[in-house]
Amino acid sequence: MLLRHIPFLKAVLLHSVTASGGPQAHLGMMMKTFVHQRPYVTEEELLEYNAFCQLLPGASSTQTLTLIGYKRGGVILAVLTLLIWILPACLLMGALSFLLQYIDKRQLGTDIFKFIPPMAAGFLAYAAFTAFPLAVKNTITWIIMIVGTAVTYFLFGQPWVIPALIIAGGVCTNLSRKRIPQVEQKPRKIKWWNFWLFGIIFIAAGIISELARKDEWPNRKPINLFENTYRMGSLVFGGGQVLMPMMYEQWSIRPEAIKEKNPNAVQIDENDMYTAMGIVRAVPGPVFSIAAFAGGMALKDMGPEMQVIGCFIGMIAIFLPSALLVLFFFPIWNNLKKYAAVYRSLEGINAAVVGIMIASTFYIMKDISFSEFKPVSTTINVIVILGTFLLLNYTKIAAPLIVLGCLLLGFIF
Repeated sequence: MLLRHIPFLKAVLLHSVTASGGPQAHLGMMMKTFVHQRPYVTEEELLEYNAFCQLLPGASSTQTLTLIGYKRGGVILAVLTLLIWILPACLLMGALSFLLQYIDKRQLGTDIFKFIPPMAAGFLAYAAFTAFPLAVKNTITWIIMIVGTAVTYFLFGQPWVIPALIIAGGVCTNLSRKRIPQVEQKPRKIKWWNFWLFGIIFIAAGIISELARKDEWPNRKPINLFENTYRMGSLVFGGGQVLMPMMYEQWSIRPEAIKEKNPNAVQIDENDMYTAMGIVRAVPGPVFSIAAFAGGMALKDMGPEMQVIGCFIGMIAIFLPSALLVLFFFPIWNNLKKYAAVYRSLEGINAAVVGIMIASTFYIMKDISFSEFKPVSTTINVIVILGTFLLLNYTKIAAPLIVLGCLLLGFIF
């Protein structure tokens, strides 16, 4: 039965090895790859999936792609989609934990990636342009979009901003009940198994990790590593830009403060974490793949075999809670959509998402220098932004080819 999904899985693999630019660019790439080139989902569905995942803790772009697989072929295809998406980036970041000691960090030039940020701005502009006519249709949605754009831009990076805007947008379009009246619906049965699994793992990992710490179990680091990483994957809102400071505090700063009380705590050198935090932004795929690097570095003192195991512990523990939560809550969300209140909310939610995308585009552009005394680089930045947008909107060129073109530009210039 899975054979008919091979073209979809190939598209996911190609997306996973070329989706550079961070989560801001991933939505635009998904719009091109999974909506316009291959109609695996509609534009409305992709916007809805993205908005829904922004309300959950974890890696939102990973959850969005997982839901596309779930829509196409149920839980099995969703799991395969997740694995294909995360493996390339996690393998690269895991390998970095072995290679970092042989690399001169001063020579880690990232010139080849210097046109990825303007490319990401072009992808986001394309996604916002495509979604605009679907989401902004009346006065209230215009207001939601404008307010969402302003709030996101000025408070960019605050983990509570995006969930708050999405909820507020849904509430605003529910203030009027005339357009979409309620139709009586029969309650549906909820499958609780994956939510219980999420909770059991969360509680059991916490208890076992604390016992291992208090009783000084030998070789307890893998247990502590799993608990730390699973907890962060369960509680982080705001994506990789919030996860990385959490990891830095947990594994680089905190161990120094508690060294006397807990000398065997998981610890990663802060300079190594800084290096990984820079490199992961250039690696295609999810930013959460930095957990594979952190897992490897945490257990490197226990030998190469344990270092490999640490990479897999980091990968599994960071993405497992995201997958369990999204696959539990999405069927509930689908059932709730049949109620007029939730259906009305989708208007405001989609308008808020468009505002968030517009603000993210401008925010990325703010960080791209257009005023330095480097006329060639500045001109190319402008060309990359406009060229990416125009190629996506008016040609059938695949998103991975655009990414490769921007990498080539970085190599040449």
